[in-house]
Amino acid sequence: MLYFPFPPMLDCIMQIRSPAFLAALFLPSPALAADAPATPSAIVAQAPASAWQAIAADTLLVMTVEGDKRVVIQLAPDFAPAHVANIRALARAGWWDGESVYRVQDNYVAQWGDVTEKKALPSGVATDIGADYARPLAALKTPVTPLPYPDAYAPRTGFINGWPVAMDEASAWLPHCYAMVGVARNLSPDAGTGAELYAVIGQAPRQLDRNIAVVGRVIEGMDLLASLPRGSGDLGFYAAGEKRLPILSVRLASDLPESQRPRYQVMDVGSRSFADYLRLRANRKDDFYERPAGGVDLCNAPVPVREAP
Repeated sequence: MLYFPFPPMLDCIMQIRSPAFLAALFLPSPALAADAPATPSAIVAQAPASAWQAIAADTLLVMTVEGDKRVVIQLAPDFAPAHVANIRALARAGWWDGESVYRVQDNYVAQWGDVTEKKALPSGVATDIGADYARPLAALKTPVTPLPYPDAYAPRTGFINGWPVAMDEASAWLPHCYAMVGVARNLSPDAGTGAELYAVIGQAPRQLDRNIAVVGRVIEGMDLLASLPRGSGDLGFYAAGEKRLPILSVRLASDLPESQRPRYQVMDVGSRSFADYLRLRANRKDDFYERPAGGVDLCNAPVPVREAP
């Protein structure tokens, strides 16, 4: 484990996995020879099996909607444990079955749950959750893979256990990037229960960070949510006469028969492949690009996820 002082623009010390990762991120890579992949997508496609980690079935939420189309959400229990516990209880109770996606606001969010907000919650679902918005870094017990570029919303950013994170000296939180899933709530101190969820479908609304619980990310079906008709009511709610997208069922993958379980892998953020991917996200050098950007923000470096081979 290496403690390395990063560039003055961050003015901090980050804990990273190894000197090898640091070299891969900042220095010319012998792995990227003249005939080596020159785009981030090519790095991902050619990453070895050792660069991937399985996503646990009990962290995959499978939402089936009208037409038997599927949205798969990876939950983040390490970052919002109380809300994720509620979400698991709601899924196991079949609470979302027969509900709908009832709000689609352009360049903002798609939201689902009980549009009336009157449906009784199943037993075991907590209704008095506090601000489940950030976690102590020490509690996460996982090395940080740093993203050494300035961020407008946090003193530092990086990746922990496959997740993008924003951080200060003591805590870490999940950012409101495209495809991230949060818990809809009313005014503070109400933090929501997890029954009403939304996915970010537009430019990252990072001003919401640490004001709302982010509980996961969509890893399949984002194209479906992002392409839904926009609601004409206030805040993108569907008005009377506008069709809401029916939800047929929501289940944890671990509760489905083996043959029906989706299987996904996330790239190891401490791997050489991820370091090469990050460097090329910040410095494109393929034929299309004349000038490298020299940096990349947290939401423009999504951690690669793939179906398990």
